[in-house]
Amino acid sequence: MGLGWLLWCIALLLGTSVAAAVGARHRPASTLVYGVCLGTSAVALVIAAASLIAGRALTGEVQLPLGLPWLGAHFRLDALAAFFLVVVNLGAATASLYGLGYGSHEEAPERVLPFFPAFLAGMNLVVLAHDAFTFLFTWEFMSLSSWALVMAHHRERGNAAAGYLYLLMASFGTLALLLAFGLLAGPAGGYAFSDIRLAAPSAAIGGVVLALTLIGAGSKAGIVPLHVWLPLAHPAAPSHVSALMSGVMTKVAVYGFVRIVFDLLGPPDWWWGAVVPLIGGITALMGVLYALMEHDLKRLLAYHTVENIGIIFIGLGLALAFRASGMQAAAALALTAALFHVFNHSLFKSLLFFGAGAVLSATGQRDMERLGGLIHRMPLTAFAFLIGSAAISALPPFNGFVSEWLTFQAILLSPSLPQFLLKFLVPAIGALLALSAVLAAACFVKAFGVSFLGRPRSDAARDATEADRWSIAAMFVLAVLCLVAGILPGYFIDALAPVAEALTGARLPQQNELDWLTIVPIAQSRSSYNGLLLFLFIALAALLAADAIHRWASAAIRRAPPWDCGFPDPSPMTQYTAGSFSQPIRRVFGAVLFRAREEVDMPRPGDTRAARLHVRLHDVLWDTFYVPTANAVQYAAQRLNKAQFLTIRAYLTLVFGALVVLLMVLAVWQ
Repeated sequence: MGLGWLLWCIALLLGTSVAAAVGARHRPASTLVYGVCLGTSAVALVIAAASLIAGRALTGEVQLPLGLPWLGAHFRLDALAAFFLVVVNLGAATASLYGLGYGSHEEAPERVLPFFPAFLAGMNLVVLAHDAFTFLFTWEFMSLSSWALVMAHHRERGNAAAGYLYLLMASFGTLALLLAFGLLAGPAGGYAFSDIRLAAPSAAIGGVVLALTLIGAGSKAGIVPLHVWLPLAHPAAPSHVSALMSGVMTKVAVYGFVRIVFDLLGPPDWWWGAVVPLIGGITALMGVLYALMEHDLKRLLAYHTVENIGIIFIGLGLALAFRASGMQAAAALALTAALFHVFNHSLFKSLLFFGAGAVLSATGQRDMERLGGLIHRMPLTAFAFLIGSAAISALPPFNGFVSEWLTFQAILLSPSLPQFLLKFLVPAIGALLALSAVLAAACFVKAFGVSFLGRPRSDAARDATEADRWSIAAMFVLAVLCLVAGILPGYFIDALAPVAEALTGARLPQQNELDWLTIVPIAQSRSSYNGLLLFLFIALAALLAADAIHRWASAAIRRAPPWDCGFPDPSPMTQYTAGSFSQPIRRVFGAVLFRAREEVDMPRPGDTRAARLHVRLHDVLWDTFYVPTANAVQYAAQRLNKAQFLTIRAYLTLVFGALVVLLMVLAVWQ
């Protein structure tokens, strides 16, 4: 029953997309489209949450006469799909709520409204797909609808190039997944997931499928070095679409990886647990370092998506390592940490993109160097953005701390692994995770401080006004959820138990049965955490401190102008900037990772010119991987262009040779 209602919700979203294509230019179309998306996503969210909590009671499978004639389209709702449907539809509902206000001043609604509900439908269909053809078809549908949203403002500088790169990387990832499913199906060609589970691939085939899945799902999720489209495409899209792409679509990619590697591929080899978390650790560190170098607020948030995807893959890789070694309880802990961070990141990253969108709508600026002082003009947006900044920085009592703390608890179990390599590698990955967490906190001190504190650096920041009530409501819904998931994490961990048990054969202890809502991932003697008590302690300490200051200190102080550090000039030029804040970190890491060069133009004594500092950064990964690839493709295209001018005999020879090669491959395969 639950699956049927979900399919009807998806059909309603697709019908809304078609209707929006016809009537998008009419004034009420925006409110109608986003209202329908909000209601439909809310219904799907309730159904998915009920299915997850009920376990197997509401699961089922449906086959529709669509797609390949001999295969059809299979859809299935299980615990894993139900969890990711919660993530998808919670993000979709809040983005639709935000869109009710944001859509009123959208410059090109006819380029957004038809594709927004289609994008939501595509993400839902990917999660429900239960055969390879349906999965790949809906995966491409999701990619193309999101590409259309990225291209909504194609006339703005750089957006067309961002859309082209996104489409190219999406196609490359789909090709990798197509090859992975081909290997999983084998010579029998059983493309239904139920048939793939029965086939047991060899160790060599399993390794190749893992690599292809990392490329296919990883390119959509944003693991390094396949992340290059994120900082271009996410800022190019409308702000509520950016929140969906960063907070939700990347999680659908994580779902694809989990579905293939944990469900369809069979028992893992131990070295999978070395490769996946190592890639995750490098991704986390590189993502936060890229973010620290950024002045564009939306690009900064996009790079932090890369960082958090790395954290998720660390947990998934640890789960593979423990599962391969027969440590089911530890595997359940690592997998729960990764999935909980999937949920948490969808909350605070959507919140932060909503805040950045509100700032962009109010000021027309994404450059932090032209913001400042917005806490006085946009206090509600500033407060919500501050909560999101604390959550993504893994500060208690918010949700980001809990999932990263659980990941560290899984890392502390690594000495029990039998493989000598993993005993040394996993603690090193833990060090990368700790470093990325510290740098993330520093990055969001910069993002919030430069954007919202101090004095306005431009007239646009000085004249900014608060966001509309719909946008504020969407931000505060997510802010409250960030706090609730941080102070009551046991309920969320228990909701993830059916997923962990289905994929690892074990689950964490029942958390809601523990005293005082404490979470104990392993044993009480090793570690425990109580978010509610910590929240009450922080609140009580803050109230007592504020009361003491106002009661005894206020009447005793002598009021005077604040210390101006010897610079009485009130110009915003005397403030800290985003560039100056990140300068120490740039000097530590920049020479190696970014080939950073600083050029100082210092006038001679008596010269009234202003001194200037020019910083030049290079993307080493782009220069190392993508520029040579693009040059090679261009060189090959120029050479292959000669094939257009061959004779008929030469064409027939090429066709005959290709046929012989394909027949030889088929003979060897069988």
